[in-house]
Amino acid sequence: MSADQHEAPWWKKTTVYQIYPRSFLDTNGDGVGDLKGVLAKLDYLAELGVETLWLTPFFDSPQRDFGYDIRSYGQVAADHGTWADFDQLLSAVHERGMRLVLDMVLNHTSDEHPWFREALRRKDSKERGYYLFRRGRGEGGSAPPTNWRSMIGPRGWHYHAASDEWYFASFLPFQPDLNHRNPDVQKAVLAIVEGFLRKGVDGLRLDIFNAMFKDAGYKDNPPSLRPLPSEDNADGFFQRNLYTINHPDSVAFARTLRAHVDAVPGDPRFLVGEVFGPPSLLRSYCGETGDGLNLVFLFKTLRTEFSAQAFHSLLDEYEREFAAPLLPTWVLGNHDRARYIERVGNDPRRAKVLATLQLTARGVPFLYQGEEIGMTNLDLPIATALDPLAHFYRFVPPWLQRLLRRKGVMINRDECRTPMQWSAADNAGFSPPGTRPWLPVHPSYPWTNVAVQLTDPNSLLSHYRRLLKLRRKLPALHSGSLTLWHPTNLPEPVLGYQRRSGSELVDVLLNFSPRLVEVSLPEARQLLFSTHQESLLLDGNRLRLRPLECVILAPRGQGVGP
Repeated sequence: MSADQHEAPWWKKTTVYQIYPRSFLDTNGDGVGDLKGVLAKLDYLAELGVETLWLTPFFDSPQRDFGYDIRSYGQVAADHGTWADFDQLLSAVHERGMRLVLDMVLNHTSDEHPWFREALRRKDSKERGYYLFRRGRGEGGSAPPTNWRSMIGPRGWHYHAASDEWYFASFLPFQPDLNHRNPDVQKAVLAIVEGFLRKGVDGLRLDIFNAMFKDAGYKDNPPSLRPLPSEDNADGFFQRNLYTINHPDSVAFARTLRAHVDAVPGDPRFLVGEVFGPPSLLRSYCGETGDGLNLVFLFKTLRTEFSAQAFHSLLDEYEREFAAPLLPTWVLGNHDRARYIERVGNDPRRAKVLATLQLTARGVPFLYQGEEIGMTNLDLPIATALDPLAHFYRFVPPWLQRLLRRKGVMINRDECRTPMQWSAADNAGFSPPGTRPWLPVHPSYPWTNVAVQLTDPNSLLSHYRRLLKLRRKLPALHSGSLTLWHPTNLPEPVLGYQRRSGSELVDVLLNFSPRLVEVSLPEARQLLFSTHQESLLLDGNRLRLRPLECVILAPRGQGVGP
């Protein structure tokens, strides 16, 4: 870490808020959120204290995977608005001193993309080489070219009868993978990226980046005993994804993309990759010297037990694997994952503990819309799911669906994508009265909403606002080093760490238990923050932490922030 943390680039100090525009705010009464809806809530986001907004895809799409099947990057989906709306939004974000990051789906396109349509129309077209087409194996080519599976379980090869060849899709059948070994594809992709950066976009989130390259020799993947993949192991469905996931050429392309992005004039931009695997592997996407992706999502938090010991181990691993100049990321959920509050029994006190950890540990936090008010997953039947992923798992009974969700496995992603709950008005303030939102509003909206929590100083939203304000104020929290307190110096249910930037230092103590505990402090401290509004009980160098209380302390006499 550099000596002067105050000079760290903006993306190392930022907090990112993910917006799923389709479910954020509907301004025209069609039941679907739009870019004007994001614009209308910018002041709310600025006052919340987040600094960077990440928009999931709003580009032209058949909407079979709700934006992640892109038909054209050159057009905005009619449901979401126009380029004029986007330009106005981008300008308004920058006027407020905030940043805007876009979702880039570079691994695949929609099967309605002009490239793919031409590839199907003419076997000898140049666009045919933009995708992974192969002759099948066996008699008459009736078997898939390899044993490669998709990331969701079924085989990844799909037969095209007219040309008697198969094409590969890492995710859903209507999302054919691009052939990034084709120089024309790389040139086109880099041009798309550069175009958005020159437009003024501040960074890119890269969808399933670890699937970008597959084995050039089309070798079969070896078998595995793992039935399902997880956040820290991409192998699953009884196959080791040696030749399809986390290929060395995908890692190498991270450096190519970073160099191209850094060459575009303007303020520094950042790239964050959606990748899966153990932190030791994911670090390679960033490059040992930080010349690859600026950040990668670390999803291990999603299955970490709610205990001081478990998060101590996780912090220790992140600090070891993502030591400076690299940075870890802190993710509790997103549009593909079960909302995190369910994993802690829908208890807002426990949610405050995880939020405090997320916003005070070294790294870049990523918040998903609605987390700040404790929005919960909505039980929805698979039979009526809009999510195409759910169609592959129609055989799963509701009880097993709920159990898997609590374990972090999301079968029907509709359940975590329900409309943002702004108020107790009709449709939770998401859509005008009389409109039918694209997904049902969660029935908790009359009491779980932004308007109610803004007036409650003890609400989860107030907790986020106070904590984000302090994070921005203290360099030790947004760009300092981290040193873990040794567990022997703490009661068993307490996690502690110190953040330091220059001469400024703060201590963070998190009580994971539902009981009062006492902590011995190395010296007298002053209280900067507590999840409890009333005065903290201090007795010399003894600190009494109440149930599920989190505190931030500083040495007595130390100035607080700039």
